[in-house]
Amino acid sequence: MRKYLMLMVSLLFLFTACGVEETGTNMNENDHDTVTETSAEAEDTGDNVEAKEKEKEEKEEKENKKQKQTSKKQTHPKKTTDTLAPLTIHYIDVGQADATLFTYESGGENYTILFDTGDWKRNDTVEYLADQGITALDLVIISHPDADHIGQLPDIIDTFDVGEVWMSGNESTSETFQKSIEGILANDIDYHEPRAGEDYEIGNLQLKIVHPSSISGKANEESVSIQFTYGEKRFLFTGDADIQAESEMIGTGIDLKSHVFQLGHHGSDTSNGQEFIDAVQPEVAIFSAGVDSQYGHPHQDVIERLKQSGVKIYGTATDGNILVTTDGKTYSINTGKKKSASKERSKTNSPSNHKKTTQSEKTPSDNCININQASAEDLQKITNIGPKRAEDVIANRPYKKLDELSKVNGIGEVRLQEIKEEGLACVN
Repeated sequence: MRKYLMLMVSLLFLFTACGVEETGTNMNENDHDTVTETSAEAEDTGDNVEAKEKEKEEKEEKENKKQKQTSKKQTHPKKTTDTLAPLTIHYIDVGQADATLFTYESGGENYTILFDTGDWKRNDTVEYLADQGITALDLVIISHPDADHIGQLPDIIDTFDVGEVWMSGNESTSETFQKSIEGILANDIDYHEPRAGEDYEIGNLQLKIVHPSSISGKANEESVSIQFTYGEKRFLFTGDADIQAESEMIGTGIDLKSHVFQLGHHGSDTSNGQEFIDAVQPEVAIFSAGVDSQYGHPHQDVIERLKQSGVKIYGTATDGNILVTTDGKTYSINTGKKKSASKERSKTNSPSNHKKTTQSEKTPSDNCININQASAEDLQKITNIGPKRAEDVIANRPYKKLDELSKVNGIGEVRLQEIKEEGLACVN
């Protein structure tokens, strides 16, 4: 594998120098290790004996390391019925990108898995891991080589002890991808390209690969998609896989039902089709997107589909870091911004400090932000209203009631309800 990756790096630099654009070729490499052949006629000199002993020690050390990581492949993963030590899934707020951290303990060992690494122009994933006291990652999974998913992998490899990296096999000529491959080689990190139907067990966490079955150079569509099972609870991640890919997942016959589903492609309507939502049957959907996403993520049609299906929706753009914790039988959800907003409401919405604003009232509360009079700066203090939406709010004045904020681009029913619940906005 190391020889292959080194050859691939050389070719990538050659392609870049010649000005060749990425066409989505694939690595066509599915083995974990490369067997080194030695000549049967080699003479066993003292140096050879010493080299063999060193090679044996390195092999044993590597095998011991893999026992803690992904070395045990399961044809039929066991189902755990006993209460497990808590697993926390950190949906990290990394803007218009993806990064999710799994932390848990099993058999006296602590495990850490990272699914995607955030955007290449930022350092927030690295900082978040450091803040959590992380020094090593057992496994890093890259759904596909787009810059908002593989972006911080080179820095992560430089900063933390990474045991193994999984990728789809689709390539990119980007500098970030090249640096990632160089980092894998330089640090002797195990590498694998998972395929649909494979099952793995890492401690008490089971991983079922649901996509892709094969690759053809379509990076987004062939995102590595995995269903994580912890005890009785399931969590599904599909990267940027589109509706066609979702249809292929359904066609595999794999049971996709999951309690929590990270929306595909940041909540885009090119993913998250109704057929797939029906197959997954999530109780909770979580999207990772930037505030006032320039791509319109999450798409309102997707939000409506989920609402019609009775799915509870969270997003990093509105909730900050989202932590899902489970013991394998139940789960709870804690958020960053929502928690802060809740504390603020407890101060401003108490009967002694904040009077409910009605249409007939002429004098607003001291703590109320009057959307008919507030400056663009003050409007941005209201949840879901950034600089662009603040301008739109001002352009659409006057308002007779808060419900009319739905006229503002990007404020749908869900965001409008969150604005109302926050209790800062009012109309006078």
